[in-house]
Amino acid sequence: MSEQTVHNEEHQSPIKSPKQLIAVVVLSFLVPVIAIILLVKLVDTTPRTGHGSDAMSHEAIAARIAPVALYNVTIVEEVEDTGPKQLLTGEALYNKLCMACHDAGIAGAPKIGDTAAWAPRIAAGQDTLFKHSLEGFNAMPAKGGDTSLDDLEVERAVVYMVNKSGGSLTEPEAPAAQ
Repeated sequence: MSEQTVHNEEHQSPIKSPKQLIAVVVLSFLVPVIAIILLVKLVDTTPRTGHGSDAMSHEAIAARIAPVALYNVTIVEEVEDTGPKQLLTGEALYNKLCMACHDAGIAGAPKIGDTAAWAPRIAAGQDTLFKHSLEGFNAMPAKGGDTSLDDLEVERAVVYMVNKSGGSLTEPEAPAAQ
């Protein structure tokens, strides 16, 4: 063999035609892409919703769009009965319960101090404000979601919020001790 022949054999490529070159180029892109997709599917464990799942049932939809205040669970500590219940002030109740929605404006709750948002509510009157806070209105559940509250405590909190938002309501009097 001549030196020329040995030299040509050393540098020959396994790709001998343009069709082979195109196939190699296409596969060099497809193989990594397919490998990445398969790895992502292997790692991704999120449940898929589709035909036959209950993700679109009336109960599942209602649970997803339930008012935020339904989840505002207040833990009631067991306290020894040492006498009449001490009623919270408006500010104390606001800081304990109401601020969760009324500080951020969650679910359409008017923010405390936002006089424009409170003006139509104040114009509706004190009785309407008390009724909505005690019985619930729109996304707000009755008594802000804590049914263990006394009506007077809730009314005090309403007065506190209204007065901080441009209103001038008078705080309701506590009933006389019996």
